[in-house]
Amino acid sequence: MTPAARVQAAIEVLDLVIEAVRANGAPADRLIADWFRSRRFAGSGDRRAVRDLAYGAIRACGEVPESGRAAMLRVALLDARIAALFDGSRHAPAPIAADEPVATGGVAPAWLMERLAASGVGLDEAATLLARAPLDIRVNTLRAGRLALPEGGERTVAANGWRYPPETPIERTEAYLSGAIEVQDTGSQLTCEAVAALPGETVIDLCAGAGGKTLALAAAMGNQGVLVACDTDRARLARLAPRAERAGAAGIETVLLDPGREASALARFAGKADAVLVDAPCSGTGTWRRNPEARWRLTQRQLTRYVETQGRLLDVAATLVRSGGRLVFVTCSLLDEEGAGQAESFLDRHADWRGHSPALPAGTVRWPGLRLSPYHDGTDGFFVARFVRL
Repeated sequence: MTPAARVQAAIEVLDLVIEAVRANGAPADRLIADWFRSRRFAGSGDRRAVRDLAYGAIRACGEVPESGRAAMLRVALLDARIAALFDGSRHAPAPIAADEPVATGGVAPAWLMERLAASGVGLDEAATLLARAPLDIRVNTLRAGRLALPEGGERTVAANGWRYPPETPIERTEAYLSGAIEVQDTGSQLTCEAVAALPGETVIDLCAGAGGKTLALAAAMGNQGVLVACDTDRARLARLAPRAERAGAAGIETVLLDPGREASALARFAGKADAVLVDAPCSGTGTWRRNPEARWRLTQRQLTRYVETQGRLLDVAATLVRSGGRLVFVTCSLLDEEGAGQAESFLDRHADWRGHSPALPAGTVRWPGLRLSPYHDGTDGFFVARFVRL
């Protein structure tokens, strides 16, 4: 593909992404993969270039663009080299007309920018939410010493964390294939460290998803104790078993939850857990570096539902923890209603609990917890709070 043809391909991909955003359809990465699956003529260089152009346009537009062409014209406005490729040649985009619409720039839709500002996130910090993320890995201590780490990494502040350039083919390395390392953002690793899971304890991961944090907890526990991974999504939870086998994580119990009936499904653990991790469903504002079109999909109504769900799950988790035990609340969000505000509301509802900011090697205090962000810490954005039952 010529450079101009790659720009036109990116415009076509962007049209699909914008349509999916409006219809709550498939995510951008799946749409891009499907688009290339029917275009076998495109080589690996073409796929990489088109993907980079499409994601560059997504990051450049604050509001949902009118069209893929309008989005790419925003990029062309900032880059004369791209503008020059709108030349009308074969497979190229048509020349730029003087009066055609150009997508608006910015970090996110206006209502979201207002929420971020109200949460103490300034424009410079918000802009880093759209930078390209590095590739972080966690050394799996259950497989420690099996293989040397891939070259080119550097230590992070996480106890077992290493960072690589984003283009590193880490999943093709022997260390990854053997289970000696796991891909996990440094911020995510630190939230697991806040749990301080110990061998022999009973630990519940209430919103485990596919189990990334569950595997970190299993390693911290050395496969000793009771570790329960729960989720309401059967397909996601099913992915934990093969991941655990590869990682050497044994004895993890999985529990499929029915939304709204979590307490009954976990009644046998009531008042018995040493620690419960609530990595709650949230807006994902802290993960825009990896999923930039998510900021176009979020609505105020969805945010309200997330906040309600978080509060309910915290109340469920509180019933599971023994006296002296701990509850760790995590969201990958920088919005206070999903962070400090949510944590304060929990303490207001539960007089027999005390909260404090975890002692982690990164983060800024956002009482009663810590906030991690790309701007200050070089991690994805997270809020984490630790509560102890009296």
